Amino acid sequence: MTLLSLTLRQPEIDSSVHSALARDYERFRTGLPRSLEEYVQEQYAIDLSTEYGGLQVKNPFGKASGQLSLNIAQVRRDAQEGLGFVVLKTIIAEDELGAQSMSEWAIEETRMMVERITGADGTEGWTVSWKGRGWYDTFEKYLEFFSEALAAGQTAGMPVVPSCKYHLPRSGEGEWKFAEYEYTTRRLLEVWQRHCPDRVMPIEKDFSPTLAGSDRAAEAQIIIQWLTRVTSLIRHGAQPLPVKVGLKVFNSVFGDEFQLEMLRSINENCADEDAPDFLVYGNRLFDSNRQFDGERGIAYGGPDLSARNLSVLARMRMLEHLGNAPVCRLPISGTGNIASGRTAAEYLLRGVSSFQIHTYFQLPSGEYKMQTGGKTARALLELYFHPEDGLIAWLLHLRRLFDWPREWNIKEMAEFCLEPANHVWAEHQSTVS
Repeated sequence: MTLLSLTLRQPEIDSSVHSALARDYERFRTGLPRSLEEYVQEQYAIDLSTEYGGLQVKNPFGKASGQLSLNIAQVRRDAQEGLGFVVLKTIIAEDELGAQSMSEWAIEETRMMVERITGADGTEGWTVSWKGRGWYDTFEKYLEFFSEALAAGQTAGMPVVPSCKYHLPRSGEGEWKFAEYEYTTRRLLEVWQRHCPDRVMPIEKDFSPTLAGSDRAAEAQIIIQWLTRVTSLIRHGAQPLPVKVGLKVFNSVFGDEFQLEMLRSINENCADEDAPDFLVYGNRLFDSNRQFDGERGIAYGGPDLSARNLSVLARMRMLEHLGNAPVCRLPISGTGNIASGRTAAEYLLRGVSSFQIHTYFQLPSGEYKMQTGGKTARALLELYFHPEDGLIAWLLHLRRLFDWPREWNIKEMAEFCLEPANHVWAEHQSTVS
């Protein structure tokens, strides 16, 4: 059971505010306000700003790395339609000679299929299937794309961040291919420095969901070694420049206990240069029997993904509340079936301060109230202004419930929720212990 399911099915907000949201939900079906964040601040006294990867972002919703962030047209549309940030398609690391130890992930997508999926608890949702993996074109083309994307993002105040899959040794392989870490990171930094010389570049270290089904991830101890070692390799590769390293923690094929161990290992066993700057949690589920386009063994999302992510995060926070684990204060960017503002608020209650979306930007057009513009804007209308399921309504509900100051932004709300002393956990021990 999730924390928000303990409250009313609908947010407890003043009837006048609910009516205002209903009016805005109808009013903005032809397009969002030019300055969304200013409008929400003025009308609802909510500061949507937060932080991602050490960068200030104007609102908490971003696009997760994937098929929707692999060309400049997509990035420009996201910038125009008010997205908070974009994580680019994952590049596969290579050394100076072009060798890629993880080349099996440089596979071009064939097609994508959006379909309904039913969770284990009967909840209806959506998932997207495709055969592609990481960036399949040349590294030089990726660097050109990265440069164009940074320029497009800057004009709209929308941070753009690279994602990379670096070498991960198999059991018994021994040596890490540091040359890939060094060459790839430095080339990315060269591009970043041309556009953002006064800011530190964040980078997501991608542990893709298909990795869960690979023989590389067949042993739990190997996974723990990856999680606790890669940050320092990326940092050393970047020297003398600094980087902000974020680990995109995948859902392994092992049970929830191991998922918790993964998070705790990062938080408790990584110090100094081994400690990442932020986390992204948690990548899609992997089913070795699920088939798509002749391929057996693919990743999937939907209600089971968010249920698992929220449950594992809640268990970690409860251990912290009970004093059985040190508090994980690493900023977390949540991803996984975020198809409503309500679900985003559930992640927020577990200390998550930004939200990455992929599937919800691809639904059939009839699933959105807005019928003009791109799907980014259509999705944002639902995510913010839906009178019952939108983020604005649930933030107002939580502010009333916990007596949050009106001037708090999303980041401050998330920081409140991760503090063990706060009653957000004390009142719900029986459901998440």
